Amino acid sequence: MKVIKDIFARIWCTWAAISFIVTFIIIFIPTMVPYLVPDPKGQYYFIKVSRVWMWTWLRLVGCPLKVKGKENFKPDTTYVIVYNHNAYLDVPLSAPFVPGPNKTIAKASLAKIPVFKWFYERGSVLVDRDSDSSRRKSFEDMKKVLQRNIHMCIYPEGTRNTTKEPMKKFFDGAFKLAVDTKKDVIPCVILGTRKANPADKSFYFLPKKLEMHFLPPVSSENISGSELRSKVFEIMKKHYIENEK
Repeated sequence: MKVIKDIFARIWCTWAAISFIVTFIIIFIPTMVPYLVPDPKGQYYFIKVSRVWMWTWLRLVGCPLKVKGKENFKPDTTYVIVYNHNAYLDVPLSAPFVPGPNKTIAKASLAKIPVFKWFYERGSVLVDRDSDSSRRKSFEDMKKVLQRNIHMCIYPEGTRNTTKEPMKKFFDGAFKLAVDTKKDVIPCVILGTRKANPADKSFYFLPKKLEMHFLPPVSSENISGSELRSKVFEIMKKHYIENEK
């Protein structure tokens, strides 16, 4: 039975890759229009088009997504949004389903892919993690994003969680950013991607129901970055354990 499941998962992964590329080609030109529109309106439009793309693709690959907690976003308020990170599948999920314009901190290396880089750069703040100067610049760039009333999305674990623990230890960056800019943090717990696209298996994809839970904002006032990090970690860990089936 396991052999059959593994064969199916790799066949399904091929379908997921092909359908991802084809649907990206279809939406590519509409997502370039925001380059002509000033932010935050341009980024808002970019996110809306990306949401249609992801909504369509997720259904094509048998991974319908349920989003909860959008009411935790107050109108005309900008947040630092942090996610748990279990799979590559988390990446295309995160930004499109945030209410309002947003950008994601992302690897600079992926901006080298022809054509895709224009889409990738529009939706991201790029960072080379091996470069101290790049990390410093990206931190300042994220501040500018928040100043333009655009949410900033970050994976505080840094990379995918390949451990057996619910989450890996968080880095400080997202929480220092929140404290420095006086922005509240909205934790978002992604559920189901660990089973659909496990980090310990290569070229493996299964149709699974997915969920994103936006939790109530956590204040960054009168708290240090490290204290905020620990507080958010415990909130997300508890919610993940209670809801991941």
